[in-house]
Amino acid sequence: MPKKSDYMISRRGFVGGVVGLVGTVISAVVGLPVIGYVVSPALKKGAEEEWITLGPVSALEPGIPAPFTFSQMKEVGWRRARISQTVYAVTDGSGNVTVFSDACTHLSCKVHWEEGRGAFICPCHDGLFDTEGKVVSGPPPKPLYSFQTQIENDQLMILVEG
Repeated sequence: MPKKSDYMISRRGFVGGVVGLVGTVISAVVGLPVIGYVVSPALKKGAEEEWITLGPVSALEPGIPAPFTFSQMKEVGWRRARISQTVYAVTDGSGNVTVFSDACTHLSCKVHWEEGRGAFICPCHDGLFDTEGKVVSGPPPKPLYSFQTQIENDQLMILVEG
């Protein structure tokens, strides 16, 4: 016949069980959001790509960069915002068109084409880029970013992330 003490829990056992239960609840309350934070980037869908129409290729003069401005909706934090961006298109006259970003590769300052110097100029630290986007002088570590292009019905299009 079992004794009464076989069914009773000791004070030390009770306190140990309560501390274990409270520790488990606290670990779950803190741990689940941390796990969600770490795993959520892998569950988000990748940035969608889209073709943006800039304008007619026939308007480009060979060797002279022409600015084109476009806007697109982007998710910035928790809100969607319309972002405007300028790019420069250059043709060599034989049908090849290259489109460059206007962001300097040093600190992302906006570059502009200066006809007199025949170069893209970054006003922040005097970075110079040639018509092919290559660094001529200054601190930029890489050439200007160039977009993938496509021409349909004389319309110049670039591939951008959405």
